[in-house]
Amino acid sequence: WMGEPILNLPQDMFAIQDIICRTKPKYIIESGVAWGGSLLFYSTIMEAIDGGKIIGIDTYIPDDLRERLNSHGKISQRITLINGSSVEQTTVDKVRAIIGDCREVMVVLDSFHTHEHVLNELRLYSPLVGKGFYLVCGDTIVEDIPEQTHRTRPWGRGNNPKTALWQFLKENDRFETDKETDNKLLLTCNPDGYLKCVKD
Repeated sequence: WMGEPILNLPQDMFAIQDIICRTKPKYIIESGVAWGGSLLFYSTIMEAIDGGKIIGIDTYIPDDLRERLNSHGKISQRITLINGSSVEQTTVDKVRAIIGDCREVMVVLDSFHTHEHVLNELRLYSPLVGKGFYLVCGDTIVEDIPEQTHRTRPWGRGNNPKTALWQFLKENDRFETDKETDNKLLLTCNPDGYLKCVKD
């Protein structure tokens, strides 16, 4: 998007833009910046609907990426980058300092895909999401990928975003999987990962 790679399927990006346009969040928080294309994508949609700000969190945000993300005028002005681990309290405190008491928040979790890390993210960021807004748990497809075809990673079957999601939903009754979004997608990296907040 705008020359920057997005590590996601086009179907999932269009699902996210549909959610953004329907719910009109004032803030979108994404853990896992990578090459920044998704931040520019969200910011472009927010600009089109007169929406709010984008917060990108990552442990590694090189200077050249910051320069590229800052080179798109009004689109860039909507983006704030936080360099740090998404599960550190100092990072969460920085996010809360930006959004204040606002609950019109969408969260996209797409960083380190182990069960423990994602479960921590779900627990830390779900309170920021108000009723009617979404929390997207990325790459739940890892649970469905045959082990022999998966690259060597600290995560895999039985230890991934979907297993974290299953545990989170047992603990937290504020969120439900949005099957309507799931059913629109013939292909997705986030099966069952589009969570809608149904309770304040």
